[in-house]
Parts: sequence; C-alpha cells; structure tokens
Amino acid sequence: MTVVPAADGVPMGKVARQQAIREILEARTIASQEDLKRELDRRGHRVTQATLSRDLRELGVSRVARDGRFAYVIDSDGDRPDLRPIVGAEVTGIDANEVLIVVHTIPGAAHTVGEYVDRQRNPDIIGTVAGDNTLLVIPAAAARTAAALASLRRLLGRG
Repeated sequence: MTVVPAADGVPMGKVARQQAIREILEARTIASQEDLKRELDRRGHRVTQATLSRDLRELGVSRVARDGRFAYVIDSDGDRPDLRPIVGAEVTGIDANEVLIVVHTIPGAAHTVGEYVDRQRNPDIIGTVAGDNTLLVIPAAAARTAAALASLRRLLGRG
C-alpha cells in the first residue's frame, strides 16, 4: 500500500487512522487497545500495537476508570480533570541537591508521575527518567533547580 503525504507532510493514512480512532472513542466505550485495534481493523485500518500506542499518545488519549471499568477517552482542554490529587497521592517524598531532583513514589507509580510531570511542559525541566518507585527530574540548568523544585512541590501537593 502506498501512503501519500498530505500537504503538511503527515501521511494521509495516519490522518485517516487517527480520525477513525477519534470517531470510535466518541461513539463507544473501548476498554483495551486490543478492542480498539479490532474496531480499526473492521474499518480497514491495519495497525501494529506500537503504531496504535503512538497514535493514542499523539491524540492525547487517556485510560480512565468509569463505573468500575476502564475506558479510553480523548482529553480535551476544556474538560480535562485535575489529576493533581490523584498523582500527588502516589508521591511519598521529594529530595533535591543543587542539580537534580528525585521524586519518591509508591511502588509502580514513578512512570505515571513522570508522565504527568512531562505533560506540564515546565520550561525549568528538561525531562524525567522513571524507575519503579523513583523519578529522576532533570532541571533545564543548575540555576533553575530551585524553581523546578518549587514548581514540582506545588504540582504534586508537597508544598
């Protein structure tokens, strides 16, 4: 199959596939990527799990609990829930030195906290590296460590 790039350089197959994902998620409850993949297959969009994961990330899709079950939803800026209390509850402490910040979490939560921090796009933070229960936060510069630390404490309900 030949995929023709659109004027903006994005392949038309990708545009159509992501539009199909939006339509599916708006029309029905999808509990798993496998369910979504099957629905896309029915509509003629064959995708790998890696491509589907990338599409979901690019579209801002989250997996949330609804009525005791999980479902995929597309985030929209207007009705995005405040996740601060939920993510903050997973944090057990924050430590820092002059150049690095370490966020301690409950077991298995560092990746979730890291994703939440990364999505804030704080200019004082270059990025994060998550383990199981420890998140390394890398400030943009040593001189910005204090500002990044203060921002993280506010964001995660620790100050």
